[in-house]
Amino acid sequence: MFLSVFDMFKVGIGPSSSHTMGPMVAAARFLNLMRASPFQFAGVRASLHGSLAFTGVGHATDRATILGLAGFTPETYDASQAEAALAAITAEQQITVDGLPPLRFDLKTDLLFDYDTKLTGHANGMMLMATDAQGDVTLRETYYSIGGGFVMTEAELAAGKDTDEGPPVPFPFKSAAEMLEMSKSSGKSIAAMKRANEVSRNGEVHVKTGTKRLWQVMNECIDRGLSTDGTLPGGLHVKRRAKGIHEALLAERGTNQSAPHTVNDWMSAYAMAVNEENAAGGQVVTAPTNGAAGVLPATLRYYLDHVPGASEAHIEDFLLTAAAIGGLVKFNASISGAEAGCQAEVGSAAAMSAAGLCAVLGGTVEQIENAAEIALEHHLGMTCDPVKGLVQVPCIERNGLGAIKAVSAASLALRGDGTHLVPLDACIETMRQTGEDMSEKYKETSLGGLAVNIPNC
Repeated sequence: MFLSVFDMFKVGIGPSSSHTMGPMVAAARFLNLMRASPFQFAGVRASLHGSLAFTGVGHATDRATILGLAGFTPETYDASQAEAALAAITAEQQITVDGLPPLRFDLKTDLLFDYDTKLTGHANGMMLMATDAQGDVTLRETYYSIGGGFVMTEAELAAGKDTDEGPPVPFPFKSAAEMLEMSKSSGKSIAAMKRANEVSRNGEVHVKTGTKRLWQVMNECIDRGLSTDGTLPGGLHVKRRAKGIHEALLAERGTNQSAPHTVNDWMSAYAMAVNEENAAGGQVVTAPTNGAAGVLPATLRYYLDHVPGASEAHIEDFLLTAAAIGGLVKFNASISGAEAGCQAEVGSAAAMSAAGLCAVLGGTVEQIENAAEIALEHHLGMTCDPVKGLVQVPCIERNGLGAIKAVSAASLALRGDGTHLVPLDACIETMRQTGEDMSEKYKETSLGGLAVNIPNC
């Protein structure tokens, strides 16, 4: 099993990897399908199902789908160009994209939020259709946005989760137990094994420059969030708080006003900065999702800014270790809030972050696995209940607490020798089972939990 660090961490846009990035990616794939088809097309349509329908407006799924059909991608997204394109499509009721004739698209009739028809493959389902001059559908594909910006067609999903068809990698571990055994037999760390796998597919230069770029985007996102105030869009009137918290923390530095536990506020400020940027539709890195994008950058920033002896030379090891853990979670359970609740998003992010931090603090492979398990275990059962379908409440603060748990988990693991009762594999399987049993109203539908218990929302 191989899942690249550049698949686990993807540069994209907010507010949601599954509801914004995924539909945009699916639309881009459908355009390529249309370009390869012998049929002549005159229009396009889309229908959103399950969680994509219930919380689609709050997650900008409608906008993302239209922009994807207009040729936009998360990696190259430009906000000003996107606004101009949306205005033109709305006014002209037509989409113009390279390699295809002008396509009819009426926002009122050609984009359907289908709350009744449930697609069986995944909670985040969508159907894209191309029509001929008479308006008849001549090409149709069903896509599932399975979390973290990953998209699969109905056929791909039916074929199984392990769709990697590339050449074999040196360390193809599919479980934490296999990871520990391969580390023991090879004498290599988790980061070293993950690096060897990446180099075998992408080359050493790409790994170095790519991981450097990932952290650059993450760190810049933190800095933007720490320097921006105002009110977030969407109608909840949530005020940005990271900037104010950060300024207060800076003012307290070196005074007797700062208690030891204040370091938790630093971590929360870093994480909230990222998720406030995400909620505003800014550029973020899935880690492993947009909704949980603040946990890992906050943990890594905490290491660099607050841990004596920290070194930027360890950033690559942090990211590679975290990606290895994230790959295990995705392969054996889920990173999708619509599939397994927020335990699959913030819980996975905390496990990845705890493992990365433990690694750069000198932890053994056993301690790293223990750190990941502790962090995930104490997110089990966490629901995904975004108020008004927006990735704001409780999501923004939840990332701060996820980072705090990640640091605590790494610290606890380092206090032991790596032996512990609950293996990471058992914890991941428990998360999968819990997600399977969880009521759909707690899985990113905004039909339960805080989403229905906040007055006037």
